[in-house]
Amino acid sequence: MYSYTFDDILEEAGKFGRSQKRIFALLCMVSMPWAGVYVGIVFQGFTPEHWCRDSAVSQIRKSCGWNLMDTRKITVPVVKNSGVLVHSQCEQYELDWNATGLTCDNPESDLTDAHRSKAPMTSCKEGWEYDYKGRQSFVTEFDLVCADAWVVDMYQATLNVGFFIGSIAIGYLADRFGRKTSFLVSNLLNGIFGILVAWSPNWVSMLVFRALYGFGVKGGWVAGYVLITELVGVEYRRTVGVVYQMFFSVGILILPLISYFITDWRWLQVVITAPYILFLSYYWFIPESPRWLLSQHNAKKAVEITEAIAKENKKTLSKNIETMRDDNADTSTASFMDLIRTPKMRKHTFILSFNWFTSAVVYQGLIMRLGILGGNVYIDFLISGLVEFPAAFLILFTIDRIGRRLPFATANIVAGAACFITAMIPENMFWFKTAVACIGRLGITMAFEMVVFVNTELYPTFVRNLGVSVCSTLCDIGGIVAPFLLYRLAAIWLELPLIIFGALAFLAGALVLLLPETRGVPLPDTIDDIEFPEKCKEKALRRKEMIMLLPTAVMTNKEPETV
Repeated sequence: MYSYTFDDILEEAGKFGRSQKRIFALLCMVSMPWAGVYVGIVFQGFTPEHWCRDSAVSQIRKSCGWNLMDTRKITVPVVKNSGVLVHSQCEQYELDWNATGLTCDNPESDLTDAHRSKAPMTSCKEGWEYDYKGRQSFVTEFDLVCADAWVVDMYQATLNVGFFIGSIAIGYLADRFGRKTSFLVSNLLNGIFGILVAWSPNWVSMLVFRALYGFGVKGGWVAGYVLITELVGVEYRRTVGVVYQMFFSVGILILPLISYFITDWRWLQVVITAPYILFLSYYWFIPESPRWLLSQHNAKKAVEITEAIAKENKKTLSKNIETMRDDNADTSTASFMDLIRTPKMRKHTFILSFNWFTSAVVYQGLIMRLGILGGNVYIDFLISGLVEFPAAFLILFTIDRIGRRLPFATANIVAGAACFITAMIPENMFWFKTAVACIGRLGITMAFEMVVFVNTELYPTFVRNLGVSVCSTLCDIGGIVAPFLLYRLAAIWLELPLIIFGALAFLAGALVLLLPETRGVPLPDTIDDIEFPEKCKEKALRRKEMIMLLPTAVMTNKEPETV
């Protein structure tokens, strides 16, 4: 007797019916707060214009009625930075201001350039003044500037350390204990540690809690992604995968609006974290993945969930559901060695890992770069976020007509070219420079979104979640590297990071061309399906022939099994 797979039964239960749409809508909400976690540093860790605080100068400013900028102009030393004269952010005059004879009416004549050139200078002794108009970032609260500016880099790096460890741990848990369980555990951790970040009394505890926060955030997001792609028919996977990620872009648009009205970084952290607490209610609204249950020899529960999906979709199942099985049920224990043991699996793992790394470095680098360019960070962030939306539509438009490999490679190469060109455009061609940079942001966004679902299509069911999680750990390493690469290299030459970003993106695009095309190919069930794709196609053909023998109710819903 022929045993039917979950894909076969979905022909009857509905490939993307009311049940899957409801679950999909709920899971899409998970992508929005992740945007705040991932790139919230632009607002939470914003470093405004600053200079040394001097209590004597403050007294003079109050008595004379000067504003902050006038005070800086008169009392802060000027130094050369990359050949340009700017007010010092880390040094002050070592003067007795009461003995300088400085007057309120004509201070610049009282303190001439000759006097300034002879005045001794020292590092800041009483903290800093910030031109931040009543707002507070953790930079201004903890004075993380000058010698302590590296802590801002660590804020993003520790998050990615948490991503790195959490992706492996929760990826394993998702394959061992289920997608739903790991998703809920992740959100519980997110709620606890996200609030602890907001309550941090100092920067040391903030970094520790930030790393623990990252432990659950990404792993839970990936578990949700795998869950929804395993619940729908093969021809809907790429749509739900792209739209699931597109809601991250929705979060990118919402973030600057929230940040504009919430002036304290701690309350912004609370608002970003609150949705994760609400996601715990999904325990009652989303099911476990029947595909995973089958891989764990739990056909009874898989049948129960599939019947519930069919009922909500108003479909009738035939008795064939009782024979539902998993092609890979005899090798259901996932291990890292499965990802590198055989030649093609090894090649896929290397190329996908490098693309995750490149996407993270270039994407985070381009976003964080907005915080060091000057201008209105809220408007700049909003405009750059709008650029991400065409990426999703370009993917949906091209992958059915062209395939996965060519758009994926092209997106990387376009991003690389845009980074190179942007670096070479002079500052006086501002709008042209901005337009080319936006093309780069569009390209890397498209590549970032494609690497996720291409990753899921190149691994078999029993190791799919672990495969995505392990490959995406290189994304986390990229996230650790990105802030140091951006901020330290930009101190040498503002455009130097763009040169590095461009080189990485070009190499990533070239490597993608070595991957197989997955358009029209069913999800692989076993490692043999990866190593011997011809056999996989023959198996899919036999399955279609058996589907033809199902009852008439099935025939009315039958569509070709394509990706």
